Amino acid sequence: MCSLMKLRKPFFFCCSNSLTSLSLRRLSSTLSAQPSSSSSSSSSSSHQTSSTFIHPSAIVHPNALISQGVSIGPFCTVGSSAKLGHGCQLHPGSHIFGNTELGEHCILMTGSVVGDDLPGHTVVGCNNIIGHHAVVGVKCQDLKYKPGDECFLDIGNNNDIREHSSIHRSSKSSDRTVIGDNNLIMGSCHIAHDCKVGNNNIFANNTLLAGHVMVEDYAHTAGAIVVHQFCHIGSFSFIGGGSVVSQDVPKYMMVTGERAELRGLNLEGLRRRGFTTAEINSLRMAYRKIFMSVDANSASFEERLAEVEQNEELAHIPAVCSMVQSIRNSFTEDRRGICKFRHWI
Repeated sequence: MCSLMKLRKPFFFCCSNSLTSLSLRRLSSTLSAQPSSSSSSSSSSSHQTSSTFIHPSAIVHPNALISQGVSIGPFCTVGSSAKLGHGCQLHPGSHIFGNTELGEHCILMTGSVVGDDLPGHTVVGCNNIIGHHAVVGVKCQDLKYKPGDECFLDIGNNNDIREHSSIHRSSKSSDRTVIGDNNLIMGSCHIAHDCKVGNNNIFANNTLLAGHVMVEDYAHTAGAIVVHQFCHIGSFSFIGGGSVVSQDVPKYMMVTGERAELRGLNLEGLRRRGFTTAEINSLRMAYRKIFMSVDANSASFEERLAEVEQNEELAHIPAVCSMVQSIRNSFTEDRRGICKFRHWI
């Protein structure tokens, strides 16, 4: 037994030393690819600007255009038509396919997929984060799409697209899916083909937008909501959790319900976005005149809209005019009308 222990002990230390030296070699090789922290600030900044790191296990097509300062981690894939802007980071197991362009300082988290080998393109602006296992810029789920047609997705800047979200390209070459700037798209959201999403919107988890939905700016959804195709969601509006939106939501309004109904103005959202007390009071007065008439039969809906437009106290308020115009637009020929509302106070 003692002799066996004597044999085991040197063997263990031999293996331990070899593993340690191997780990140190890997660490030193990784550090050699990174900017040296001991160098001066000016030389370090210059090194960070020019250095590019591609892990040996990554598959990067030689025709891909890789800018300076890009970091591509283990087991990533970069296709032949991809373009990566300065300072992009691809975390392990993320993939870029097809004619896809990333602006500067984009981050792809583990498991994310951007682009597809289809005619057309996926263009992603600067400072965007694509979350874990998110799928962005792939073929739409519209049966009207014809294989071989060009399809497009354009995404702006400073968007945070969280884990397991999906954003699809357009269904035809004459249209495109568009996402603006500064949007927070939380986990497991879906933005279908040909949608148009503006700026500074917040989509909570499991927000599902069907095809051709338009969302303006500063809209906010709670979790697990569904928006019917071709609906319009106005700026500064709020959609309550679990709602099914089958008609338009005008500007500044709040809706909720299994078949979403108007529940008043998005007062808290308006305050947070800097609307003055005078503006909010004017909007409340206009809302009551349009939607909460004591005697709903005294005037038609169109007449109540006209009354607000002609009201001397309200007609000069830009927010009121914008709200009335948003309501009117929902009743044009190609629109779905507004969500249901109650006529009484």
